[in-house]
Amino acid sequence: MTAVLERRLRAGLDALGLALADAQAAALLDYLALLQKWNKVYNLTAVRDPAEMLTHHLLDSLAAVAPLQRELAAMGVPGRPPRLLDVGAGGGLPGVVFALCCPGVEVTCVDAVAKKAAFIQQAAASLRLPNLRGLHARVESLTGGDHDVVSSRAFAALADFAAWSRAALAPHGVWLAMKGRRPMDEIAALPAGIAVFHVEPLQVPGLDAERCIVWMRPALT
Repeated sequence: MTAVLERRLRAGLDALGLALADAQAAALLDYLALLQKWNKVYNLTAVRDPAEMLTHHLLDSLAAVAPLQRELAAMGVPGRPPRLLDVGAGGGLPGVVFALCCPGVEVTCVDAVAKKAAFIQQAAASLRLPNLRGLHARVESLTGGDHDVVSSRAFAALADFAAWSRAALAPHGVWLAMKGRRPMDEIAALPAGIAVFHVEPLQVPGLDAERCIVWMRPALT
């Protein structure tokens, strides 16, 4: 099964145009194995089949890596590593994948469930990712406004996601919300202080379903 998963992962990376080092690809499979192992105890995902995990979780998250890298490059964070907060991270999707693929980005995965945050810490240690940490907290409690990107994947309605995490977002920062089909109703329900600047369709290798990123930023006043 491992060899099959490796072939499918390599094919998916090629389709996405992601050039990862062999060690990064191996770490992604190690992460998948960790998810499988700890899922039995921590109930991290409803998906149990490894091949389905690869498509629905790993490749789904990997599809957002190049868009994230593009936005960070355009942002041009000066003098320090970019900081990303992944909200409602659960088993670490997409936060752990972002940390693996973007070692220069400091990734914090926050979850209100203690055992899920503990799993992220375990993954950071097992995968030797000094740029990754798990945080047990409610996102509404986070302040400081020092994250360049705040991400989520199937977490909450856009208005709630933005409202709950706004105090954690830097003034120049952006929200990266991974969704299925284009959420027209959620976009229409956003308050005047939140601006959608791009709805980016994603093609996930091996997944016959609509996916997109809704990119948002605080509206200029």
